[in-house]
Amino acid sequence: MDVGILLAVVVVIVGIITIASGVKVVQQSECVIIERLGSYTGTLSNGLNILVPFVDKPRGLYWVDEGGIFYTSRIDLRETVLDVPKQAVITRDNVSIDIDALLYIQIMSPVKATYEIANLPIAVSQLAQTSLRNVIGEMDLDETLGSRDIINAKLKDILDEATDKWGTKVNRVEIKNITPPRDIQNAMEKQMQAERERRAKVLEAEGDKQARIARSEGIKQEQINISEGEKEASIRAAEGEAVAIKEVAQAKKLAIDEIKTSIGSAELATQFLIATNYLEEFGKFAQKEGDKVFIPYEASTSLGTLGSIKELLSK
Repeated sequence: MDVGILLAVVVVIVGIITIASGVKVVQQSECVIIERLGSYTGTLSNGLNILVPFVDKPRGLYWVDEGGIFYTSRIDLRETVLDVPKQAVITRDNVSIDIDALLYIQIMSPVKATYEIANLPIAVSQLAQTSLRNVIGEMDLDETLGSRDIINAKLKDILDEATDKWGTKVNRVEIKNITPPRDIQNAMEKQMQAERERRAKVLEAEGDKQARIARSEGIKQEQINISEGEKEASIRAAEGEAVAIKEVAQAKKLAIDEIKTSIGSAELATQFLIATNYLEEFGKFAQKEGDKVFIPYEASTSLGTLGSIKELLSK
């Protein structure tokens, strides 16, 4: 091969490599820190970027991807999840519990995240662990188990303030698991069982109470209805009796008028009706065969009156 051709090929290859090293394509939601001769010179945004070949070099950092920590020159600006390992912490009432958490973090300033801290994910994770021990240490066990939102909020405020210097924002903190000792779990299970039984008994008693109230209300309403019925029956009976008495009185009035018309004397007609009623009532005393009735002397007057009126009527 000719030396000239060989040199030309070498020049072309070197040119391609030089051009390739001077061209950098950055994806959306990514950026690249560029150093020139060891000094920060700029940050490449998404799209096509031109560099000075062999002079401008990207600076990498440690970041998180799919739960793992790795070294990269392309900084992901999206929110990512950092897993805080499980650790044993002690509550204010001296109970040791195992607790772990998730941090949702995002790089806001790539320059600070690169130059202000050596290993950003490890630093944030260690800071979260120490802060978590401090927060849990100020709370009792029962408060810890029932106040996850409070723990999340306190931890977020602490971490967000501390990581601001590193150009990182903690958007959210979530406690994954809180695991008390086994004997505490057994005691809590027994307490929960006792609470369920207590609630069941309370509900049963409340149901029995409501049933008794309903039955008593039914009996009360029944008695009211019976009383109302008896009252209505008595009123109707009284009204019927009043009508009957009125009819009887009307009939007697007509009888008196007829007798008075026939006899021609109101006094004799009255005496006749009194004597007749007297004998009807007096006859009720002799109900059985062999009963003896002694007629008082006053009865003879009534009988005499009755006989006189009978003679008048027969004429």
